Amino acid sequence: MGPHADLFDELRVVTAGGELDLMTAPAFARDLEDVRHGSGRLFLIVDLLDVTFMDGSVLDPLCAAWEDCRERLGWVRVVYHRPGASLVFRAGGLLRRFPRYASSQDAWQDVPADRAAGRAP
Repeated sequence: MGPHADLFDELRVVTAGGELDLMTAPAFARDLEDVRHGSGRLFLIVDLLDVTFMDGSVLDPLCAAWEDCRERLGWVRVVYHRPGASLVFRAGGLLRRFPRYASSQDAWQDVPADRAAGRAP
C-alpha cells in the first residue's frame, strides 16, 4: 500500500470516443453525472484521446463536473491530443481550467503535456 492508496477510491475516469457534438453531448453529460454520485472528495479524469471531433457543446457538462469536483475538494483533468480540442477550450476561455494532459497517468500525477514534454526519460 502506497501513501495515497485511499485516493484511488475517489478517482473516476470517463472515456469518450468518436464525435462529441450537439447530438452526443447529452450522453457525455450523463456519463459525467453518473460518475459523480455519492459524496466526499472526487477526482475525475476525462479521457478524450479517442475523440475525433468536438464542439463547444461539451463545455457546459465539463464545467459542471469541474465545479462539483472543486466543491468536493477534488479536481477534473482532461486528457486530449487533437488540436480541435485545444481550439474548443481556447474559444471558451478554458485552457487554464482544462490544460492538456497526454495520458491518464500524467493527469493523475498532475503533469500537464507542456511540462511532460520537457521531462527527462
